[in-house]
Amino acid sequence: MTTHEVVNQVPPLVGHDTADDPALLDGLAREGAGWAVAGLHDLGRLSGSEAATEHGRLANEHPPVLRTHDRYGHRVDEVEFHPSWHELMRTAVGHGLHAAPWADDRPGAHVARAAGFYVWRPDAGHGCPISMTYAAVPALRHSPDLAARYEPLLASTEYDFGLRPPEGKRGLLAGMSMTEKQGGSDVRANTTTARPEPDGSYRLVGHKWFTSAPMCDLFLTLAQAPDGLTCFLVPRVLPDGGRNPMRLMRLKDKLGNRSNASAEVEYEHAVAWRVGDEGRGVRTIIDMVNLTRLDCVIGAAAGMRQGVTTAVHHATHRTAFGRYLADQPLMRNVLADLAVESEAATVLMTRLAGATDRSARGDAGETAFKRLALAVGKYWVCKRWPGHAAEALECLGGNGYVEESGMPRLFRESPLNSIWEGSGNVAALDVLRALTREPQVLAAYEAEVAAAAGADPRLDAAVRAVRDELADPTDLELRARRVVERLALVLQGALLVRHGHPAVADAFCASRLGGDHGQAYGTLPGGLDLAAIIDRATPKLG
Repeated sequence: MTTHEVVNQVPPLVGHDTADDPALLDGLAREGAGWAVAGLHDLGRLSGSEAATEHGRLANEHPPVLRTHDRYGHRVDEVEFHPSWHELMRTAVGHGLHAAPWADDRPGAHVARAAGFYVWRPDAGHGCPISMTYAAVPALRHSPDLAARYEPLLASTEYDFGLRPPEGKRGLLAGMSMTEKQGGSDVRANTTTARPEPDGSYRLVGHKWFTSAPMCDLFLTLAQAPDGLTCFLVPRVLPDGGRNPMRLMRLKDKLGNRSNASAEVEYEHAVAWRVGDEGRGVRTIIDMVNLTRLDCVIGAAAGMRQGVTTAVHHATHRTAFGRYLADQPLMRNVLADLAVESEAATVLMTRLAGATDRSARGDAGETAFKRLALAVGKYWVCKRWPGHAAEALECLGGNGYVEESGMPRLFRESPLNSIWEGSGNVAALDVLRALTREPQVLAAYEAEVAAAAGADPRLDAAVRAVRDELADPTDLELRARRVVERLALVLQGALLVRHGHPAVADAFCASRLGGDHGQAYGTLPGGLDLAAIIDRATPKLG
């Protein structure tokens, strides 16, 4: 005999299309990738399926395991993954989320890829090698011979896991290995050395404190060559099949992103090939860093969307005090506020993806805009995600605090993107560096914002305020976060006023620009169209 009947529980959020996102789809069309919509919906339905959700759970529940030696004592330095990890990777690579735009001449190819990366999120951990492979290609092009050898395999849509000679595989993945114990973000303090050999290769000796995705086939790394800090390409396996002495010392025990391996690595005279000129390592690898920054913004925007849709779904099906949560005014304020933040992140993300696409095709104006706006977006969107994830989790109450809801995993993931590829201070100071050294970037930013002039008086006032902030040179470094925050809010407001849903733009301008907002989510002012905002964040189950 049962003791109770289970009632008032929310059905699983499966069987929906994660690409059914109005802000994303509008941005896709606006930024020149409307041709990708049908394929994006296919990927979105797969991402929202029960099978993909389960693969994401299992990949997180069974983190990678390092095998340094085989049963006979031979050094192997292999990382083992759960089959669900491989399924997630196979889908991502098969849909070209890793590097396909570099082999696609269609305008909007990078935008389509960004949208796919945003949509395919059963577990965020596997996105790390996908992102780094995408970002490695432009850096590798600093050495055309290496690019000619490896770029076609990096762009291949075949997922071919395992340590074998790179040119004998059907597809390759790339990682990055820069950070050292003594330097952290200050990569110029790196002590790894690179000794040139007569055949044109180098031998690397040193310890890398944080190497992302050590199971990849190729790595871009920095080391001190005779003429200074230089970028190098390091293969895991040499052309003759021998293991390159890139020793995996241990895997990091991380807060989140647990399905992905991150390692400490020692180079014991590892074979490497120079990428770009000696002494130009930072300038060479910055191409990779900038694109991984784009993916940080995409990942944070995707995480916000996942958080708010989960919260809305829960509130739509859960009753308390005789009414559905979604019908109660204060909860509606919270949900709408979360949705506004999410859409502001998405509209900025799609604009940055469009700038990346046009910059890759030689548009100097878009390159200048991207230089500033990408650093601004990296700082702000990634910085906003942890608070957003915490509030979305709280919408589920105690249910959200339980691992099975998926919200703890989302919350643990949320601080990563603000740390990866330069923490908040690094990104904020990079904005100041760009403003000081490259005057064309501010002109490009102002032109973008000026396109919305006169559309909303609250936006116009915010534009004037940020100009005053920039005009004051006093303690500018001390005020860097404040300056970048205002640059980000003005840019998001301008994009929403021009391209967003009127209700979302109105709420953003009232709260984020007009100051009619508290210190927590759920403090939007009265008189806004909360129903229209929440509807855009409500997942439609199939």
